[in-house]
Amino acid sequence: MVTPTDRETGTARDSEAIYRELNLLDRPVFVVRDELGVGVTTDARLARRAQVLASVPALPPQALGDPAFRAAHGVGQAYHGGAMANGIASADMVIALARAGFLGSFGAAGVLTDKVDTALGRIAEAVPGAPYAVNLIHSPSEPAMERAVVELCLRHQVRCVEASAFLDLTPHVVHYRAAGLSLDAEGRVVAANRIIAKVSRAEVAERFLRPAPEGMVRSLAESGAITADQAELALRVPMADDITAEADSGGHTDRRPLVVLLPEIIALRDRIQRELAYPRPVRIGAAGGIGTPAAAAAAFALGAAYVVTGSVNQACVETDQSPAAKDLLAAAGVADCVMAPSADMFEMGVDVQVLQRGTMFPGRARRLYEAYRTHDSIESIAESERADLEKRVFQRPLDEVWEDCTRFFTERDPEQIERARCNPKRRMALVFRWYLGLSSGWSIRGVPERMADYQIWCGPAMGAFNQWVADTHLAAPANRAVAEVATHLMRGAAFTARAGQLRLAGVRLPADCATYVPAPLSDGDQEDLR
Repeated sequence: MVTPTDRETGTARDSEAIYRELNLLDRPVFVVRDELGVGVTTDARLARRAQVLASVPALPPQALGDPAFRAAHGVGQAYHGGAMANGIASADMVIALARAGFLGSFGAAGVLTDKVDTALGRIAEAVPGAPYAVNLIHSPSEPAMERAVVELCLRHQVRCVEASAFLDLTPHVVHYRAAGLSLDAEGRVVAANRIIAKVSRAEVAERFLRPAPEGMVRSLAESGAITADQAELALRVPMADDITAEADSGGHTDRRPLVVLLPEIIALRDRIQRELAYPRPVRIGAAGGIGTPAAAAAAFALGAAYVVTGSVNQACVETDQSPAAKDLLAAAGVADCVMAPSADMFEMGVDVQVLQRGTMFPGRARRLYEAYRTHDSIESIAESERADLEKRVFQRPLDEVWEDCTRFFTERDPEQIERARCNPKRRMALVFRWYLGLSSGWSIRGVPERMADYQIWCGPAMGAFNQWVADTHLAAPANRAVAEVATHLMRGAAFTARAGQLRLAGVRLPADCATYVPAPLSDGDQEDLR
């Protein structure tokens, strides 16, 4: 409690008052010594009458990151709600973030074309002209899906895609980029179709930092997909406007430490910028592990132009995930994640990071991959093992599963069935992918009898977020509005950055006032988020 003398001096000396002063982010903070001792104030007049021991400037959350990111995407803060596949990053999530001045990505990966079409129309109607992105995931086993998403984005005039899980450039992502190129009145190249490339390896980042491959561009021009002028311009600009360095995240991840990966990608960008001298350097953002203000502040301190969240949004009210799955996510700890085989890159042995607590999916998925690796066909699996798989994993005969696969891919990508008819191992892969693919759907729909098989993509950021918001209103998933979570993460990042600057200046802040605590937003703030 502030003493009468403190009220007279206007200087905070106890933890509660110091926290309030530090939380006035649009004002500079001064640590002063006066006749009553050491205190903290945001009043410059009081600071001039005392001995200033340390000070930090104002740092509103709007000032974090690269202003070029905010300008290019038309957003108020350098924050991106990243894509989560199967539509978990829903149209509702994108709309809520757009209304609050944040960039959000619709999770188009794994979603049928007609549903993507409907979602894009709904977003455009709800927030006309507002910035948003659509996820374009690399699909080496289903190139038709990748092509379909690009075609929809071009038809709906989606001006930003978040390209993820790419191992190499494809004609589809190059088509999207090149189709938006033109010259302005001053002869400068304008890239109407922006790309945010999410990568975890330097060799993949370099492909997006450089112009599109000449041969690929030429083929697109010859096919009529792009004009000759666009083909020429494509060789003058980088493939991406922004590159997100994805560290230890949910879903597809190499589990790289952010403090290693982000500086590596920034240094690579700087080297290529010196070589090619683009008029506007590619911006580098940070993803993976961004679940607390401290993590976001650390990313900005490392030079991130923007931060990207994923796992923490999945438990928010607007995302298309079942209440049962959100409860599991809200109970997760930092160590409750594990790697398991992915559905979209199953044959390649690629893993994704998923929630382990409360589900048996990781072990069952790993068992299927081992069976695929050691057998040439379903028929070569021992009868006892096959029976056990049918009982414990598939919960139905494998012949019926194959019939389901045939119906599914006949609608989605008929080529998959044709390739499998004369390739027993390919057929086995599709049957095993049936379980891997449906397991995330069971989680999204909250199928109670399949709760043990829920595949919930999740990284350690989820557990860190849960620890941070424990004993606050955000502990309950029902209170986790995606725009409010974004607001508190960015406010907290600014708060944490200023507290860190004071520590670097030798100031020892009381422990209970040096950590940002999310409180319910005011009516005015809530109105801004709507």
